[in-house]
Amino acid sequence: MEVKIVNKSNHRLPEYATSGSAGMDLKANTTEPIVLGPLERQMIPTGLYIALPEGYEANIVPRSSTYKNFGILQTNSYGVIDNSYSGDNDQWGFPALAMRDTIIQKGERICQFRINKRMEDVEVEFVEKLNDISRGG
Repeated sequence: MEVKIVNKSNHRLPEYATSGSAGMDLKANTTEPIVLGPLERQMIPTGLYIALPEGYEANIVPRSSTYKNFGILQTNSYGVIDNSYSGDNDQWGFPALAMRDTIIQKGERICQFRINKRMEDVEVEFVEKLNDISRGG
């Protein structure tokens, strides 16, 4: 699969950290370190603008080491970018919430993304009851 990328950062394009990586890493693109205190939030820019193919979406999620290294959480838990977010001003970023004092340097690997096929259109049917089996949830 090919995607078009405009790179306005000063680091390499997204890349797989290892040959078995499930997603491609995105890096912080900032001229100065990002300094956050507990419960402060900021959209961390990547400097990347990516156009996805028709029928695909990208999922932005933290790396497994993001919390350990920086003490930040992703504010929307799971970011979904559809292929319409592909304009010249549509920079990909990571919405971070700090849980402790932290500093994020330029070029730090802060999150990753995966590209998946978009969910098929769903036709909804409203009913009064589903079935008689209940698991108690």
